[in-house]
Amino acid sequence: MGQSNVSLIDVSSYLPGEPIPADYYAQFAESDELRDNLMFRAPRFRHHVGADESAADMIERAAQGLIERHGREVIEGVDVLITHTQLPDIPFLGAGGGIAHRLGMHPSTVLDLHNGGCAAFLLGLNTARQLLTAGAGRTALIAIAQNAAGQVFDQPAVRGKSQSSVPGDGAAVGLVTRSDTSPILDVECRTYGQYAGDMTYAVDPPRKWWQPGPGAGYLGFTEDKITKVLARGNRQVPEVALAVCDRLGLSAADIALLVTNQPNRVFLRNWREALELPAARHVDTFDQCGNLFGAAIPVNLDHAIAERRVKPGDVVLMAAFAHAGDFAGAAAIRWGGRPL
Repeated sequence: MGQSNVSLIDVSSYLPGEPIPADYYAQFAESDELRDNLMFRAPRFRHHVGADESAADMIERAAQGLIERHGREVIEGVDVLITHTQLPDIPFLGAGGGIAHRLGMHPSTVLDLHNGGCAAFLLGLNTARQLLTAGAGRTALIAIAQNAAGQVFDQPAVRGKSQSSVPGDGAAVGLVTRSDTSPILDVECRTYGQYAGDMTYAVDPPRKWWQPGPGAGYLGFTEDKITKVLARGNRQVPEVALAVCDRLGLSAADIALLVTNQPNRVFLRNWREALELPAARHVDTFDQCGNLFGAAIPVNLDHAIAERRVKPGDVVLMAAFAHAGDFAGAAAIRWGGRPL
């Protein structure tokens, strides 16, 4: 069976709590040398994970749409479970086992991915396609939880920083099967390990993230780092997207919908311009959800399908980069339609 016989047949998502407006962060804003940087222009709204809401809780809620449309037995019968949690609930332990239990699954393979970051859904698609093609089973579930906004960026000592008003929380799942229903046409994954050290976690006064002490942790951004990340993201996402298009012989006119991660408005604009696509063909929920990190692609795809922005037979192109540019991925599917 060829790789084209593996399909992403549906996605379902979940946004926690009520929308939190930009005014919430404005009241805490401190003097910050990065305050006016384009990287940190706040969205109008975002959502925050609940105080006692776990990654497994979020995924269980996100999966309800799949259960309603495909039946609980389909989810319970999944052979391969692939997960990514932005902020693991417990050190050392991935969320895969807990998610499998919550959904009544007994998968033969459970993988907790971490290096995929904002492109984790694409890494999950590639991994699921390879495993199912190799005979690991007939069905895979990709589960992504972004839960850092309400837990890291809303800490009292952090939420006054410019970086804190951009992230939002959410979760999504994708159902992948061996079928021709909604075929994965191609996937491109690239690792840029030389940039891995540029993503840092800072605490003032300095200490290792796991050591007890005063001060709250946050992402260690500087003007120089931001300049490098902007340059890498602007380059990498079009590169991997165009690599997929070139192999498939696709032009801009053939792409019905572009779905990307959404760090900020600048990246969103630059990516669609680089791919010569109008805004109407690029899913953008930034002002409703903020930066959803790894959950952005499946959440946005779910919203686009629900809004009937994609129809059966359309080619959907997905692309993203992760962290400070150490990973990027792209994938194309021919959408087969959602069960009513």
